[in-house]
Amino acid sequence: MIDDATNSSLGRIGVWRPERQLTPELAATVESLGYGTLWIGGSPPAELQVAEDVLDATTTITVATGIVNIWTDGAQEVAKSYHRLEAKHPDRFLLGIGVGHPEAIGDRYAKPYTALVEYLDVLDAEGVPTNRRVLAALGPKVLRLSAARSRGAHPYLVTPEHTRRAREILGEGVLLAPEQKVVLETDPEAARAIGRPPVANPYLGLVNYTNNLRTLGYTDADIADGGSDRLIDALAIHGDAETVARGLTAHLDAGADQAVLQLLTAEGQDPVPGYTALAEALGLTRA
Repeated sequence: MIDDATNSSLGRIGVWRPERQLTPELAATVESLGYGTLWIGGSPPAELQVAEDVLDATTTITVATGIVNIWTDGAQEVAKSYHRLEAKHPDRFLLGIGVGHPEAIGDRYAKPYTALVEYLDVLDAEGVPTNRRVLAALGPKVLRLSAARSRGAHPYLVTPEHTRRAREILGEGVLLAPEQKVVLETDPEAARAIGRPPVANPYLGLVNYTNNLRTLGYTDADIADGGSDRLIDALAIHGDAETVARGLTAHLDAGADQAVLQLLTAEGQDPVPGYTALAEALGLTRA
């Protein structure tokens, strides 16, 4: 088991950024603002070149995948990439893996838990250390697997209530780094106009996420028609920087080791001012 001090070295606040919207220059800026981990969102290809580019452009920030899809990227190839990155940038890369969505995978998704276990078996055989990998996990079964076979869990599209429940399942000393979407906008309608589209499409059409939301008390009516205001406000918290910072801190209070923010902005808007304002509100230390 990894101790709490080791997990705290990742920083209490991380940044999740889609691979297509991430550049080495932006990564360096995120690092300079004091964020502890940069999560590469989407399904980065097995060669992990984007992770290497980000690691090359930075010096201290941890870089993690959120997540490599086990159905599209073979474990042996991913392990080879892991060892390349580890040799070049020791102790700075976390391999996040997950099973993705049945809607995208089709018939191969019939036994996702078994497939995930077998993937972990190959990573073991290829020498990828348990403490350098994390699992995308929502439900109790995969959360328990993440505690047993990896450093911990990286839940996506969740609320602080899910974080509280996940911590109870994981126990202490296991990394818990939930993703939280945020919108720096004080007008609720304007904020929802930014936050609703990336929540509704595709996530409110994916059964693993909608089933999880139902366990948190959201109804079919909340999930229908692009999501109720109540649901969108929880999944894409909005307000000024101080309000959003409190929303992120709620995950830490609920038991997360790190809250991973995904900053949503209007199309074409530079994210750096938002990252800067949040870093200041959260009291992060600049490099």
